[in-house]
Amino acid sequence: MTRRPLLDAYCAAGALAVHVLACPPARAETVPATKTTPHPPSPRTPVEPQVRPTWAWAAAQLLPSPQWTFTDSGGPRFGVRWQVTPLLYSLGIHRGLRPWRFFVVEPNVRHSGSFELFLSPEYNTSPGAFEHGLLARAGARLYVPLAHRGEYLSCSAGASAFYTHGGTGGAIEVGLYTLAGVLGLQVTHTPSPATRTTTLTLSVRYF
Repeated sequence: MTRRPLLDAYCAAGALAVHVLACPPARAETVPATKTTPHPPSPRTPVEPQVRPTWAWAAAQLLPSPQWTFTDSGGPRFGVRWQVTPLLYSLGIHRGLRPWRFFVVEPNVRHSGSFELFLSPEYNTSPGAFEHGLLARAGARLYVPLAHRGEYLSCSAGASAFYTHGGTGGAIEVGLYTLAGVLGLQVTHTPSPATRTTTLTLSVRYF
């Protein structure tokens, strides 16, 4: 072997070594780990309440509300009133929930805004138009919340027709309620001259 090829080989090896030392070692490109981004929490799906008649509900319906009836012929006479709601449509309930209620109605559903059909049998000790003290009343009522979606304060307005032993008639009413609708005051007025009365009812309702 001649010296010329050997010298060329040494020169080539030296040049390669200088190039390797001059260049920094290649770094493996680090791919950032993909972070698992949690899905934004979706709005909670409202759960339909299990509203159905119970023994507690039935017992609460038997508790009457006291009332006092004023007539043109005499002083106030004491009586009692029961209230039943065969049908109610809620205007203030969550849109994802069923707005209809039959007989059993939660106080917040009623007093956050609703329209109801009601039955209201009464026993009144006043004579004349309320002969024998028994009265059957049916009507419609609108509830409007006034404070804190009706939990603190709400009002109502309605109209009704009644039947007594002495005949039939009509009445208008307004009401004001507090404590989530458990306690309220209703004023019912019968404008007909033959049966003109004004009744104040201390409404006490749990369902």
